[in-house]
This record gives sequence, C-alpha cells and structure tokens, in this order.
Amino acid sequence: MNNQVLTWLMFIAPWFTLFLMRKEDLKRFMPVALFTAILSAIISDMGYTFGLWTIGEKIYPFSYLSPHLFGPLLVITLWVFKFTYGRFWLYMITNTILDIGFNFLFLGYFLPARGILFMNVHPIRTLPITLIHAAIAYGYQMWQAEIFAGQTERKRFSFGLQPAATKPLAKDQKDEEQE
Repeated sequence: MNNQVLTWLMFIAPWFTLFLMRKEDLKRFMPVALFTAILSAIISDMGYTFGLWTIGEKIYPFSYLSPHLFGPLLVITLWVFKFTYGRFWLYMITNTILDIGFNFLFLGYFLPARGILFMNVHPIRTLPITLIHAAIAYGYQMWQAEIFAGQTERKRFSFGLQPAATKPLAKDQKDEEQE
C-alpha cells in the first residue's frame, strides 16, 4: 500500500468509530481529546526540532503534521476516557499498555519500516513523556468536569420563578388567596 494512502487512512479512518459512541460522551470528552492532540503536536514539534525523530513521509498538504496526532491519538483518547474516566489507576494502567504498544510497535517498528517516521531515540526514553502526557490530560479532564459540573448545578438549582407562575391573572379572575 502506498504510504500516502496509509497516512490518510491513519488520519481519517479512526473517526468512523465515533459513530459507535454516544453523543453525550463525545461532547463530554472532546475537550480533553483536543487538548491531548494539541499537546502532542507541541511535543512532536519539539522532538522534531531537537532531532529525536524525523518525519520521512509527510501527509499532503500538511508539512510536519504527523497523521497519528489528529487521527488515532485523538480518537483513542476519547475511547480511553469513555471507559476509564473516574478511575485514575485503571486509566493509567490502560494508558501505560497503550503507550508501550504505541512507542515500541507503532513508532519504533511500524512507521520506520514503512519510511513514514524515523525514531532517533529508543522508545523506552519516550515512554515517560507519554505517561506524563497522559497524567496531564487526566488532570485537564478533571478540571473540565469540575467547571461543567458547576454550571449544571447552577442550572438545576435556579431560584427564578417559572414562566407560568409569573403570568398575570385575567381581569375577570380573582386571586383566591386574597379572599
């Protein structure tokens, strides 16, 4: 398979799995997924600048956008948070397993074998980066959940009057309490 086709498939195909996710979960975890993708793009750019990896096959028309950042990484983040959020240790164990597979198999073997990305550092050295990245993402989601929980609490316990209670009485109706 052509590397351009493969990179575009990595970029687009994972998004089709989101049709299986509930809309509420998608809305709830999309901010952390976007935060993770942006933070990963910053880390990726820093690694490229410092020579930790080299991009062999660029995804046309983007110059240095790795196809895994806004494809599988973003979608996997959504799924991991859907199934593990609220249980930090389960989240970290799941992320550790996925990060080992990502660093050793995907970045260390598959992409270099295809000529898409070349790692100039051993994958064991990138593992702490990805684990710290996961912990930061979890903290961000906790912060987001706290913000949105505060808004729903305010909406649920509003002390305003209901619209029907504020309607004036008709001229021929008498107020029953005044009698």
